[in-house]
Amino acid sequence: MHVRAQLPVAGAVAAGGALGAAARHAATLLWPTPAGAFPWTVLGVNTLGCALIGVLMVLVTETATAPHPLVRPFLGTGVLGGFTTFSAFALDTQRLLAAGETVRALAYLAATPLGALAAVAAATAATRAALAGKGRTA
Repeated sequence: MHVRAQLPVAGAVAAGGALGAAARHAATLLWPTPAGAFPWTVLGVNTLGCALIGVLMVLVTETATAPHPLVRPFLGTGVLGGFTTFSAFALDTQRLLAAGETVRALAYLAATPLGALAAVAAATAATRAALAGKGRTA
């Protein structure tokens, strides 16, 4: 595909990513994590973001009405991709290890992917059930 044809997708991802990253940053400002403490805010952001990705994917792929082609790049890759954060997860883990908080670091290393996977699975199932109850699935 020609590069020019992908510019709207790139723009949607960039705009959404800016919004998502700003929302994540706002969450860390509202609920900062003290040094050496368990990073609940980033864990919560990542878990919430994964739940929302589960909802979004059901809505854009399993409903009878096809969404605008930029919805998934804007909301999924952009907003929710910018909102969730592997970099902060890695940095928080490194900070915990550097502070000698090995148990907290290992708990965080386990809780983040487990929480994210559980959130996306639960949100996907809940969204499918809600749509089936309303007769809106494809």
